[in-house]
Amino acid sequence: MTPAYFEYQNAVKILCGQNALDRIPDELRQWGVSRPMVLTDAVLMKLGLAELVVDLIRAEGCPPASIFTDIPVDSSLGVVNRIAAVFREHNCDSIIAVGGGSVIDSAKGVRLVLSQETDDILSLSGVENISAGRHVPFIVVPTTAGTGSECTGVAVIRNEAQGVKMEFLSPFVEPDAAVLDARMTLKLPARATASTGIDALCHAIEAVSCLQKNPLSDAHATAAISLISQNLLNVVKHPSDSDARLCMALAATLAGIAFSNSMVGGVHAIGHALGGVCHVPHADVMAILLPHVMRFNLPRARGSYASLLPHMIGMEAASSIPVEQRAQAMVDAVGHLTEQLHRLAGLHLRLSDLGVMEKDLERVADTALNDGALIVNPAALDRERVLDLLHRAY
Repeated sequence: MTPAYFEYQNAVKILCGQNALDRIPDELRQWGVSRPMVLTDAVLMKLGLAELVVDLIRAEGCPPASIFTDIPVDSSLGVVNRIAAVFREHNCDSIIAVGGGSVIDSAKGVRLVLSQETDDILSLSGVENISAGRHVPFIVVPTTAGTGSECTGVAVIRNEAQGVKMEFLSPFVEPDAAVLDARMTLKLPARATASTGIDALCHAIEAVSCLQKNPLSDAHATAAISLISQNLLNVVKHPSDSDARLCMALAATLAGIAFSNSMVGGVHAIGHALGGVCHVPHADVMAILLPHVMRFNLPRARGSYASLLPHMIGMEAASSIPVEQRAQAMVDAVGHLTEQLHRLAGLHLRLSDLGVMEKDLERVADTALNDGALIVNPAALDRERVLDLLHRAY
């Protein structure tokens, strides 16, 4: 059923293909900039992925005015403010983010600080309360196929003082362009490939089942699920398959567009809290929580889950399952996929495997209750239910 009213936003230009990186210098020239700041992390520099981008733009006459690599696994407010200061110090005129969710979210935060001409991103906290400000050209090159952050209007940045992850929501955090190139994920280890793939799947499933779903977000989400179901296992088994890698990169982008225009739900609300309190990797937490939260949501999300089954297991297989059993079959299919990835790639299935301490679960539950994603989960989640899910996943 079409909602009485909804909004859809996606202004990101998507450059997708086996040699998409080669188009970056042209994008810079179109904006009339030539002193980009490259944001990445030390691991990606060591692997040569960031260097690939740096060498390419340097050869085309756009050498980086600054390269910043000191970005932690979880982006933080302090790091964002420090990067913005370096940007100004080196007279940079654009941003190229090469990395996964933390690098991209850091870059989004930097762009906000610069565009709003402030020194502290914390002064910009709130929901969609930010004007366009000064335009700072911004390109993202994702190196994982999971977060979808390359095309979302949200930056998730950790407030170290309070031990929570803050969300900065605004269409003005969206990059100008996202570059999807299979070369950037070829070196991704099997377990990271598996967990980030499930992260993308979680984005798509929650986008379709949350209370703010709409037809346009549904279209992107179902396309993402089809690509993931057809390529994730294959890319874990055959990591050098560049076609499958590109399909997964596109799936992550589609899922990112989907949830950015609807919302997520209980998996992300609890996952954000676990990240803030226990400092565990976001994608790993999504993979652990997704089957548990889907089972909890099943009574209220039957129609949504049933509609996803053909995209998950194929039309022919889904048609052979009685209509009344398709929602449960979708939940089972997700659980089966995570178990397969556990056997193939060591995907974590329990919170205890990540080093989460049982004594911290009550604090995680309290933190999750303040996450906005909880509001649009299809089934109501109070403290007792969140705590029960955490113990089931532990």
